[in-house]
Amino acid sequence: MSIFDDPFHPDTHLRGCTCGHHKSQAEHDQARVATLSSDDHYLTRVIESAVVRSLFPEDERRRAFMRAIGGATALSAISSFFPLGAATALAAEPIGALEKKQVNVGFLPITCSTPILLGQVLGLYEKQGLQVKLHKAAGWAGIRDKSVSGEFDAAHMLAPMALGLRLGLSANPAPLVTPLFENLNGSSFVFAAKHKGSRDPKKWKGFKFAVPFDLSIQNFLLREHLLANGLDPDSDVKISAMPPPEMLAGLRSGAIDGFFGAEPFGQRAVQDGIGFIHLISSELWDGHPCCTFTTSESLLKEAPNTFAALFRAIIQATIFTEKVENMPKVTTALSAPEFLNQPVAVIEQVLTGRYADGLGNTKNAPRRVAFEPFPWQSIGVWILHEMKRWGYIKKDTDFKQVAESVFLATDARKHMIDAGVRPAKVNSRKHIILGSEFDPDKADAYFKALPAVKG
Repeated sequence: MSIFDDPFHPDTHLRGCTCGHHKSQAEHDQARVATLSSDDHYLTRVIESAVVRSLFPEDERRRAFMRAIGGATALSAISSFFPLGAATALAAEPIGALEKKQVNVGFLPITCSTPILLGQVLGLYEKQGLQVKLHKAAGWAGIRDKSVSGEFDAAHMLAPMALGLRLGLSANPAPLVTPLFENLNGSSFVFAAKHKGSRDPKKWKGFKFAVPFDLSIQNFLLREHLLANGLDPDSDVKISAMPPPEMLAGLRSGAIDGFFGAEPFGQRAVQDGIGFIHLISSELWDGHPCCTFTTSESLLKEAPNTFAALFRAIIQATIFTEKVENMPKVTTALSAPEFLNQPVAVIEQVLTGRYADGLGNTKNAPRRVAFEPFPWQSIGVWILHEMKRWGYIKKDTDFKQVAESVFLATDARKHMIDAGVRPAKVNSRKHIILGSEFDPDKADAYFKALPAVKG
């Protein structure tokens, strides 16, 4: 926690950008939405800032006062007539009785699931009064089926899956909702080691690639990348769905020439000497979601306090992950057999972004994976257009309405504010995807400008 978050420090700005480092609060929100801490220390800061703002509506007077008497003296004086400690404790308590304490949550052993796993490791679920049982799944079909059947109350799920299930794609229609993104970026395009001389897309004809699921960001980004390089994804190469844990075996056996999937399997391929990283997904779209935290709509409506408790725990775990000083604890926890079951060195390279690419290079990409939870509805609009573009959606659909019903940006904002995190003030924004700007209000024009899909 820097001095710029301390309301008793005279150099803190409590007006405009809260940290004093950005031109506007909007710029601050986009840069730091998931990097602020919501642990006990930060919660104290939130309460203190609210009290100090009420006493000093004009920020310049507050700063002059702090310079005159000192922050420690001011804190002591204010605490004598306002119980800051009691207010902080009260704010930390779960609000309302939990309608359901026992909750089943599904996950796949990939780095995207970090917030869900840390919720258990750090005791954050218990702190919210929840008894969460984590269920490791072998593939996305299992996550889908148990979420649709109600066996899972919530699950770590690929970003397009809840949208597709709302429309009845790949299974019976299911009213699932996404209150949070779990991670941004976090995938890599990996080739078998024997293809080190074949990095030119012109040499990829006839290659077999794996993606984690048909309804995945990886599938859509790979298809657009191939198309942009003059290859037809449906005739020049073969793309098939493969559970992430099986991708390494497929690469090793020669069943596939490469895969575009979530970490840590790309980095594990490098460590095992069976593959190299051609590119990481942030090179195609810095800020794309990979996985989301998804629940049933019934949990939101019938057990709102349980839903809110889950939300708070995931937010706290997300922010813990973003702190550099917590990295050793995070990587060690994730490496456990019941979680990712991968070497610490592999996980560390993914989370820190300093990694070996298998081509003799050590690269540095701090945003190789990022944990920023706000569920942008504009991303939902892009995903739905991609589903239509590649033939998964067959009929006319109100993409904006579907995105709004699944990606709960407004609910996320409320709960994030309650957790002491300042979210974005809008639900949609523009994105730079494969070098082109996607404006959700001009989606048709964006897709018309892309290379045409054959067939």
